Amino acid sequence: MAGFQQTTTYKVVLPFYTYGALSFLVATALLFFHTDLVGEHHFHPITLTITHIMALGWGTMVILGASHQLLPVLISGKLQSVFLGHLAFVFTAIGIPFLAAGFYNFRFDWVLKTGAVLVNLGVICYLINVIISIRKSEKQEIHAWFMLTAAVWLISTTLFGLLLVFNYHGNRIFPESSLAYLSLHAHIGIIGWFLTLVFGVGSRLIPLFLISKYTSPKTLRVIFILVNLGLISFIIFRLAGLSKYSYYLSILLIMSAVLIFGNYCRMAYKTRIRKKVDMQVRLSLISIIGMMLPVLTLIIVIALLPAGNYRNLVILYGFCIFFGWISAIIIGMTFKTMPFIVWNKVYQKGRRTATATPPAPKELFSEKLYRATMFSYLTGFVLFVLGIIILNPILLKIAAGILLIAAILYITNVSKTLFHKA
Repeated sequence: MAGFQQTTTYKVVLPFYTYGALSFLVATALLFFHTDLVGEHHFHPITLTITHIMALGWGTMVILGASHQLLPVLISGKLQSVFLGHLAFVFTAIGIPFLAAGFYNFRFDWVLKTGAVLVNLGVICYLINVIISIRKSEKQEIHAWFMLTAAVWLISTTLFGLLLVFNYHGNRIFPESSLAYLSLHAHIGIIGWFLTLVFGVGSRLIPLFLISKYTSPKTLRVIFILVNLGLISFIIFRLAGLSKYSYYLSILLIMSAVLIFGNYCRMAYKTRIRKKVDMQVRLSLISIIGMMLPVLTLIIVIALLPAGNYRNLVILYGFCIFFGWISAIIIGMTFKTMPFIVWNKVYQKGRRTATATPPAPKELFSEKLYRATMFSYLTGFVLFVLGIIILNPILLKIAAGILLIAAILYITNVSKTLFHKA
């Protein structure tokens, strides 16, 4: 595909994809066996475990892998350190199970602290790699600034999380309990890391995959300012102890960024050369529309949560983010990026046979499996959302089972692609 060449060795990238797929399977299995967490307080051992597996093991690990591959495309340069890429994987891959075990057992001891330290070391390696790569690149476009800023927000999230772990047992690092800062920790990660990176990478890849020449650096700069201003204002309002209604200003800024980005993608879609849009890109475009669902849920949560009877809305908010928006993007983009990486690994120059014609990258995975994955994922997601709203345990169990099937289908297709041979 034009503009998408492999400039980072597959040995750095593919382990992240593999780890992410396994994490998705583990998270959906936990959800299936613990659907009773709906209605409980969000500071619950199982909820914390699933949230961190989805946020770190699934979302962050896949995005880190894709970032190591896509950074050279965004900066028209190369990834400066393969060694740091390997270190980022090793530290985070070891740290996440420690974190999950600590939360699952609800023990804020050395296990949880070790996991938090290791995850931070991995993120530091990634951040250093991004900074060095951008500094040495010939072009420093707005896309690179999105990625750099997102990496800074990521280390802010993980470092803040580490401090919250140590603060939990009365070390008094912060004036309030760790629970009081939980929403701040979560939103720095959701808005600063995930959303900022989606804006930066999506604004480059969606026109690329649609074969559209549409670009608007001015629009992207506006999006960049709005999303960061929205997050920074939320942090200031929260730390200053202002009324919860002041958060609406932050939400308005972030919502504006989402709407402008949606229009950016719409313009890229309208001016596309490729008229037929494949299912992977279609799912990613749907996820962009789905960005508004968590925002609307958040507005309702802020308005109703003080009444104390709407805890399921907090669960709904988190579920829409991690099992909805982020998962839709990853499932869609996995099979737009990973097949090219594997194809280059297997059929790169010097490994092709003289007689055989190599398959196209899209032939490395099963489209039937992908369709089944997408159908089961969307069905399970919609049913689980409905189950959260009406608090129906049978519906929740059925929906979680369908999501588990989607994860099994996804990991099967990922395995088929990863183990492809000439």
